[in-house]
Amino acid sequence: RAKRKKRGPSPATATATTVSSRKKVVKRSKSGFDAKEYVTKNPHLFERAREIAKILQHLYPDPPVPLNHLDNFTLLVAVMLSAQTTDGKVNDVTKELFKQCGTPKKLAAISFEELLAIVRSVGLAPTKSRNLIKMAQMLLDNFDGKVPSTMEELVQLPGVGRKTASVILCQAFGHPSMPVDTHIHRLTVRWGLAPANATVQHVEGVLSELFSRDTWGAMHLQMIYFGREWCQARRHEASDCPICSWVCSKQKGKKNTDSLRPHSLEAISKMSSPKKASKKIILYSERLKALAEFEDAFVN
Repeated sequence: RAKRKKRGPSPATATATTVSSRKKVVKRSKSGFDAKEYVTKNPHLFERAREIAKILQHLYPDPPVPLNHLDNFTLLVAVMLSAQTTDGKVNDVTKELFKQCGTPKKLAAISFEELLAIVRSVGLAPTKSRNLIKMAQMLLDNFDGKVPSTMEELVQLPGVGRKTASVILCQAFGHPSMPVDTHIHRLTVRWGLAPANATVQHVEGVLSELFSRDTWGAMHLQMIYFGREWCQARRHEASDCPICSWVCSKQKGKKNTDSLRPHSLEAISKMSSPKKASKKIILYSERLKALAEFEDAFVN
């Protein structure tokens, strides 16, 4: 009698087993990473972080928020619009938006169709339009028309997640916070400050350990500007970067790199930044000029 072949698990069971295993792995990864323990085991990261902070402060001594805004409310509106959209596009849209809906009362009163016509060029415009109107109404109903200043209250607002709330707490209220966007995540890993497989939460934890709380707000913006100007995601040449030119060489384990030191601040001032990756990207010098023009038009 022929032996019966052992049947493996059904596709459904196999899929369920694989998904279950993945969930366990992810759970162990998230619960197993301790930022404080990580930097303690790698004390050289503190010296690296200090040198990086010096360079960023030299290049961007007074980094402005990339998004135009008039107050805490318009900053919240701009940040909500910025998801999957360039800052330049958001600033173009808010020129008209702030003229018509610069307060919670005015934004709550506008119709969905009218608002969508103004913000249509940004990504996810229909969803953002609905959330903006609902957010403005909730501010009027629950917060006396003012933007709340706690994480717990901010995330109650429609369309506001923890990342948006962190930006508002940091830039509007000066609360110590280190929001992590795509630039900050890329730079932190590229500079060897966090593991290659680090999550956004891991990066936030590591940066919070390496840099003092009173620098988090400026550091958040400085890293964004540096990522756009010097440390772009594609076609990045490490040797031309004021930071990667010495950090990345040490990471790769090359011989005779112990003598490598950061460029002097004077030498960095003479370096030429790479060509812009996109015309839509706003560089530091461009932002300073645009901010002055915005203030002349709206504030003055």
